[in-house]
Amino acid sequence: MLRRDLLAGAALAATAAALPRVAIAQPAAARTLRYVPHANPGNIDPFTNTAFVARDHAFLVFDQLYGMNERFEPQPQMAQGHVVENDGLLWRFTLREGLRFHDGTPVRGRDCIASIRRWGRRDAFGQELMARVADMTEESDRVFAIRLNRAFPKMIEAMSKVTTSCLFIMPERLANVDPFQNITEAVGSGPYRFVAGEWNPGSRLVYQRNPDYVPVPSGTTSMTAGPKVAHFDRVEWHIIADPATAAAALQSGEIDWWEQPTADLFPLFMRGAAARNIGVDIINNTGLIGIFRPNHLAAPFNNPAVRRAVLTAINQMDFMTAVIGTTGIEGRAELRREGIGYFAPESPSASNVGLDRLRKSLDAARAEVQAAGAMGSRLVLLNATDLASINAATLVGADLFRRMGFNVDLVSTDWGTLVARRASRNPLDQGGWSGFFTFWSGVDHWNPASHASIRGHGENAWPGWPTIPAIEAQRNAWFDAPNDAAARAATTEMQRIAFEEVPYVPTGMYYQPTAFRRNITGMLKGQPPLFWNLRRA
Repeated sequence: MLRRDLLAGAALAATAAALPRVAIAQPAAARTLRYVPHANPGNIDPFTNTAFVARDHAFLVFDQLYGMNERFEPQPQMAQGHVVENDGLLWRFTLREGLRFHDGTPVRGRDCIASIRRWGRRDAFGQELMARVADMTEESDRVFAIRLNRAFPKMIEAMSKVTTSCLFIMPERLANVDPFQNITEAVGSGPYRFVAGEWNPGSRLVYQRNPDYVPVPSGTTSMTAGPKVAHFDRVEWHIIADPATAAAALQSGEIDWWEQPTADLFPLFMRGAAARNIGVDIINNTGLIGIFRPNHLAAPFNNPAVRRAVLTAINQMDFMTAVIGTTGIEGRAELRREGIGYFAPESPSASNVGLDRLRKSLDAARAEVQAAGAMGSRLVLLNATDLASINAATLVGADLFRRMGFNVDLVSTDWGTLVARRASRNPLDQGGWSGFFTFWSGVDHWNPASHASIRGHGENAWPGWPTIPAIEAQRNAWFDAPNDAAARAATTEMQRIAFEEVPYVPTGMYYQPTAFRRNITGMLKGQPPLFWNLRRA
């Protein structure tokens, strides 16, 4: 098991002294919030880039028709409201007055329609909606209608979801960009404007408060619902890949918030003088679920027997210990969980069916690889070294695959490069790949609607491209379920099929603490990290 050595306070201070400073520490009343995200977003298009960091960027800039509170209840946001007619086949939406994009143009029904169409080409939930859409029409600047050929009672859940890709409303000119090409501007109607002139890719992103933003006039601010009040004039994202540098900057007050500190630094922040100035807390209580995604188009993982062999070998706690360690934080002594299947363990979709496939037996797994004729097969394993959690999981996985009998070619890059390469369907000797490790929020695996990695719709699926019609049939049954019992039966059957066909391998679950200066107040619980409601005390 590869773990970082615990950085002692003196050693960390010495490291910080030798490194370039991020910024000058700010007085208490400073109106700039400095933040370190878990990764560089690279591509700033929230529809083509399914990485969490692209979604987090988008929530500053764009807005949604409906928000979602921390109880996962949709609430009107850009929409004033809606009416449903004709037995659920006609939905008419009215926008709030005064909505404007950052370029000064009003938000109109046609912008919403174009955004829904573009999103609906890329997102799993959106694809299901668009399969039922007969037409969408603008009835006036503030009113648009969606006519369906088949009822879709989960319409508002789709519009308000916080899982990637979220339905963000763009100006029509941006929403009309080919959904398989990236937009090159970030122009929304949200509480912050993206300052393109100060964007230094791989180093810094800057946002300024939108003075024309009109928050929802009533309700409680909760996750992405309710009034989005921006108290900071400016938000700066600093991309700092080195944990020691980020930790030193947080201690000195050069940054205010570090989204995902590494596990070996938790004790440093929770004792002595550091504890008086730095808080450590969990804002995403649905956790992060690890997966290994095999490429179903390339040998050896085009063989389900080989994919099942990985299930046989996997020890989820090995992976989670490498990622988050064994140290807890105040209020949660244990940050690791095993026994994770294909849905978040606390979701209504969760089931124990098939969990006995996770046998933790290397000998049995080697025998299965041998029987499948895959012993010695080459694996091109993609790794993102700038994401500590993915790097840790990948190193454990590479070691496990070698012990299973595979010939592992570990390709280590940054996350942005990995995301670009995983789109390739080329053979291994032409830039292709065999698999990669990553993480999804627990809410992403809450139900089949937004669970992109379980889908089995072939070339339209998330990279890895599994073709599993039986899973798709049960997903459709879930959408059409007349009651909770029928919905639960569908997700249970989806999990049973998934343990047979293995669209991906679950590698466990952990809870990721965030670290922040204690003078930052108003941090919202839930997913994603949000920048409204925050103040400096």
